[in-house]
Amino acid sequence: MAAIGWLRARYVELAWLAFAAANLAAMLFWPSWETIPFHFIWISLTLVYGFRVWTPGATGLVLGLVILATGSLILSDAFHGEQLWGELFEVPLMSAMFLAMVWHARRRQDTLRILERESAERAALLGQQKRFLHDVSHELRTPVTIARGHLELLRRLDGKPAQEIDIALDELGRIENILERLLLLAKSKQPDFVVPEQVEIEPFLEDVLVRWSGIVPRGWRLGELSPGMLHADPEALRIALDALLENAVKYTEPADAIVLSARSGGGEILIEVADEGQGLPPGASEQIFDRFARADVARSRAQGGAGLGLAIVEAISKAHGGSCSAADSGAGAIFTLRFPGFVPAGTDGSAARAGLAVPS
Repeated sequence: MAAIGWLRARYVELAWLAFAAANLAAMLFWPSWETIPFHFIWISLTLVYGFRVWTPGATGLVLGLVILATGSLILSDAFHGEQLWGELFEVPLMSAMFLAMVWHARRRQDTLRILERESAERAALLGQQKRFLHDVSHELRTPVTIARGHLELLRRLDGKPAQEIDIALDELGRIENILERLLLLAKSKQPDFVVPEQVEIEPFLEDVLVRWSGIVPRGWRLGELSPGMLHADPEALRIALDALLENAVKYTEPADAIVLSARSGGGEILIEVADEGQGLPPGASEQIFDRFARADVARSRAQGGAGLGLAIVEAISKAHGGSCSAADSGAGAIFTLRFPGFVPAGTDGSAARAGLAVPS
């Protein structure tokens, strides 16, 4: 069995060896035509080495044997007057060509080893970072929950309004929100991060916007909605939309409009959140979905943003095989979620609506 395994692993070299032996026999029996099998041997050797890089010892041994075999046949024919003496110079020339291939192949092999090692190191580092985020988030949730419980108990026992306690509870709520988002990002690469099912997109988006319109005063509006079914995780989709709408709220005033719309095409659906806020600074759209990134550092810090919401949006869209993007519209910002797996409603379905206002 070991011999069979060795033969299977070396079938390329064995095939070349048989080919080279046949060409050496041709050089021996047809001296006047020997330059043709001579070049066949050297060119095939160079090609084989390009695919199967051997150890330096094996390479030197094969090269020496080919030089000896081909050179001795040409030398013998030159002595017998069947070949010109100048044909002997073909041997060092072909050897130089082969050595050039050896140099390039070994450089390529060394480069691939370096890239594989660096890739493995980066993967290990990424795994450590994910485990660290997950573990730290879990560990911090317990003291935060305990602190919240004590503060709420203190407020109930005292019975008097205390601004300091309310501020502390609000800050703990922000910490809990950050921890939840860190945990969500930590498991974003797991296979069960999203569990898709059929989602009727029109009532789903209506429900999301109505819920927000009852919490924050803005000019909430539904834009064009393409009716149909989307194969997606409804909870993950709601989290992504909440993050986009929360981001729009941060950078708009109560009188500004925030429009949620969806349009389909080519088996995809594009869900857009457009606002009439301050828009995006130049170049911000390229990095705004990075973790801990902020389009406006001072403003985000003032409002308590940690730069995780849009990173979650990107993780959710990629987990569905989609993408997300941001652009400045000139009168605000437009964030777009692109999801595959959308099936438009039939001709007897409800028509897409435009400009449907939602009461604030």
